[in-house]
Order: sequence, then C-alpha cells, then structure tokens
Amino acid sequence: MPNISFENIGISGMAAAVPKNTIDNYAYTEFFPAEDVKDIVDKVGIKERRFAPTGMCSSDLCFAAAEQLINDLQIEKQEIDLLIFVSQTPDYRMPATAITLQHRLGLGKHVAAFDISLGCSAFVYGLSVVYGLMQSGGFRKALLLDGETRSRVYSPKDRKTAFLFGDGGVAAIIEQNKKFGKSYFSLNSDGALADLIKIDAGGYRNPSSAETLTEKVVDEYGNKRTDEQGYMNGADVFNFVLKEIPKNFKSVLAFSGNTNESIDFNIFHQANKYMNSYLAKKLKLDSTKVPSCIAQFGNTSSVSIPLTIVSQLQNELKGPKKLMLCGFGVGMSWATAQIQLEDCVISNVVEL
Repeated sequence: MPNISFENIGISGMAAAVPKNTIDNYAYTEFFPAEDVKDIVDKVGIKERRFAPTGMCSSDLCFAAAEQLINDLQIEKQEIDLLIFVSQTPDYRMPATAITLQHRLGLGKHVAAFDISLGCSAFVYGLSVVYGLMQSGGFRKALLLDGETRSRVYSPKDRKTAFLFGDGGVAAIIEQNKKFGKSYFSLNSDGALADLIKIDAGGYRNPSSAETLTEKVVDEYGNKRTDEQGYMNGADVFNFVLKEIPKNFKSVLAFSGNTNESIDFNIFHQANKYMNSYLAKKLKLDSTKVPSCIAQFGNTSSVSIPLTIVSQLQNELKGPKKLMLCGFGVGMSWATAQIQLEDCVISNVVEL
C-alpha cells in the first residue's frame, strides 16, 4: 500500500461525453421476466444507462469530451505535451489508442502518448501517473482521457451483469500551479483475486475460437454467456470491498492530515447503489458530500468517478475544494486519492 504525494499539480478542467442512446433498465426485459427485472433494478439502483451504437468507440467519446474541454478552457493545443488514454475497451490491439487520438485531436508530434489498461480504479491510477510525470517539470499541460464501452463486454442473458454497465468518456486537463497544493495517493492490487471479474478467452492465453464464441448456460439459474464475455462474482467482490476499501480510504485521509469534516466531496466508483450506500455509512460520511450518478449512467467502470464529478458537481467547484476519490474493481485493483481543486472548469455533458 504505497502512499505517495505530489505538490502543486492539479486538474484545471474536466468534460464528459455519453452516447445519446438511453437504455431504460426497467424495460430491458427481452431475456428475463419483467418482475425479475424490476427486483434487480430496484436493488442495484441503476434506472438508465447509455449504450454506444455500432461503430462508436470509447475513443470517440473521449475525443468529443476533449474537444469540448479544450474549447471551454480556451487553451492552445500546442501547450499539451502529454496524452494518456485509460481504457479496457480500446480501438485496436495495436497501435495504442492514445497515439491515434494525438493525431485526431491535432496535437503536435512532441506529445508523449500511451495507454493504460486497468478497470474501475484506473482514473485514480491514471491521475497518479500524470501527476508524477508533471512533477518532473518537463510537461506544460497533460490531457488525461478515460473511456469505456462496457455495454459490449457483458452478456445481456446473464442477469448477474446484464443490468449494470454503461458507456462514457471523459477528459481532464492537468497542469502545474501553486494553487493546487499537495495531493495524496494510495495504489493497490491483489492478483490472487483475478478470477472475481474476468473475461476468460479472446486474448493471447486463450485465443478466440469457434468454441470460445459459443454461448452456453453457465449456472443453475440459466444465465448464458460465451467465454469471450465478462463475468463477475458479485458476492466475493462485495466481500473484497468490505475488507479493503474503508481502511484504504481512512489511510489516505490520515496521510493527508484531513478529516471527513474538511473534505468537500467524496467520489466513489459507481458500482451499484447498495455498495456505495454501505461505504458511505461505514465511513460515517455526510450523504450530501457523496454525489452519485449511478441511477443515470450505471457502472461505467473507470469513467464513473470523473463522470460523477462532471454530471453532479458542475456548479459546486468554485474556489478551493478538497475531494476524496476512490476506485476499486477488476484486477482486483483499488486506489484512493485526496486532491485539491480550485475554480475547476466543468463542461456540459456532451451527448453523441
């Protein structure tokens, strides 16, 4: 559990883009009885999600968010020296999507661009990488892009995951300024739990084949999926969250020298309503300081933390604000950060 800190690095603006295509979760009943669907949706608290149409990738959502943000901040593109793209649903196996976005956004060839493949903790991880590189002093502005099309990863015939995931993309501009003060991070992983959330086939360990693409019944409840669709052991994931997340959150709070009272907002990965309500209660957080977008957008994996900030805090970040960010999931991987913002520009959510 390494604790690291940075000084005078921060986010000056954020934007988000989501597909226009809105899924009413209560009406998502093609494969299950309506009464079963209602029970599931009521429990997870996800009323709607956004699904990217055929041909739209996570990079398209990030591109739209980046263009909106660059325009709103009125910055010159040649000032951007670093571009990091965070996703587990990239455009291609190669090249890295970050490099295609460097060209598409019209950024210079001097830009350092690369991808980070990580799940629900990835925005906090990505932020720490950007902060670390910015701390070196060689970069003027950094563009952190984070996009996911998780709706394509899971089977609509597996009730354990069919009602959870949605799509989105975000952009953040990070730069140096004394107004940001110190920030604090804790980054963690446990590969012994890799089987809790996984896609078994389609990579280089178990290559794609006719067999891996064949849909099959996978449990006594009649849930169906292929080996190239994701699965999740929800009960064990919840036990992991109970064991690891509260103590990690508290450790970063203590490391920063702050208390719950001195934090303006606590933003958790939007897993589901039940889990996040538990965390807020366990950590004795003021519910008005725990914004949520789970009902509107569902679980968008690594996008969920910045999407919550953009969609729920647009008019709440005037002046200096201290935020706790906490992401956790596939890996298993988890990360917590305490960052300071000041007059952070938040763009309107773009719909594509």
